[in-house]
Amino acid sequence: MGFTKYTSQAEKERARMNEGIRAPEVRALGPEGENFGILPIREALAKAQELGLDLIEISPNAQPPVCKITDYGKFKYEQKKKDKEVKSKAHVTETKVTQVKIGTSERDMQIKAGKAAAWLKEGHRVRVDLFLWGRYKYMEFEFLKERLERFLSVIPEGFKIAEAIQKGPKGLSVSIERDPSKKISVPKEKKILTSAPPPETL
Repeated sequence: MGFTKYTSQAEKERARMNEGIRAPEVRALGPEGENFGILPIREALAKAQELGLDLIEISPNAQPPVCKITDYGKFKYEQKKKDKEVKSKAHVTETKVTQVKIGTSERDMQIKAGKAAAWLKEGHRVRVDLFLWGRYKYMEFEFLKERLERFLSVIPEGFKIAEAIQKGPKGLSVSIERDPSKKISVPKEKKILTSAPPPETL
């Protein structure tokens, strides 16, 4: 059968095998998991050749590295299977961003809230930015905070605050994450305080 040669640079970097193993000695395992103990690399290679199999480094960071005598095709298949299982279980979480302004219409606010809810259901974190410009940058923090909270109150999905409301160079922002335990309750539209600027809705 002979030793298998690398077919690509990626494979060479992923798992050293046969003459590509650099360690002077290795802990060798047999094709059925037998422990051959620590062997000089030449002896381990000779044993693999004797069995008509490959010597593959499976734990390069161990001292000494752990190598398994096995068929490379079988090893490659098992690795792909494991990678596929890990990938299927892994969920990539992103931070999605939605932006609202003082003056955003109720219709647009509902649409943006719906998108935020969809992102939350997918398991993503959502950052809501209240963009401020001109004179709006100098309004009282509590008033601006209330405007941002008004948007949060219409998101039709249970959530929790991941990062509290804070002010930045471009306005206010808050980050939220899905919380299935929270009951969804969308209150009626709040009245604008009489001390607030002219009637504008978020």
